[in-house]
Amino acid sequence: MRLSETPEPPYIYFMFDAFLRRLTAPDPDPLSGDDCRLALAALLVRIARTDGDYARVEIDAIDNILKTRYNLGPFEVSKLRAEAEQLESEAPDTVRFTRAIKDTVPHDDREQIVEALWEIVLADGTRDHEEDALMRLVAPMIGINDRDSAHARQRVVNKG
Repeated sequence: MRLSETPEPPYIYFMFDAFLRRLTAPDPDPLSGDDCRLALAALLVRIARTDGDYARVEIDAIDNILKTRYNLGPFEVSKLRAEAEQLESEAPDTVRFTRAIKDTVPHDDREQIVEALWEIVLADGTRDHEEDALMRLVAPMIGINDRDSAHARQRVVNKG
């Protein structure tokens, strides 16, 4: 077996399983800061993968958002994104991530999250129909109306 084919340690699967169970509990406890960070990272990955092209420019944008938002170094960013990619591929739906964010992040900060999501959507220079549809679904699920989401998108476009 080559190094690149080494399976993930079993604790990774237990960690994601426990995380998903916490997200789907009927009356979940508030998430820790680390869990909320993982939920946001997984949501960023989900939006990047929506169009079927998980491009390097989107990965770089995710890394930059995580680095800036959480003041992480390169190793920590790569580790968090790798965990988020794994979690995103195992999570059955987007609701789990949005609920975690809505329950943990203050409203004003959620507008910044929508802006970060738009950064990912627009990172590759195209607005894909599937990405737009997911944004129309996600923004209200985290408590941001369509008008504020459009303003967030415009801020990203103007940053350019």
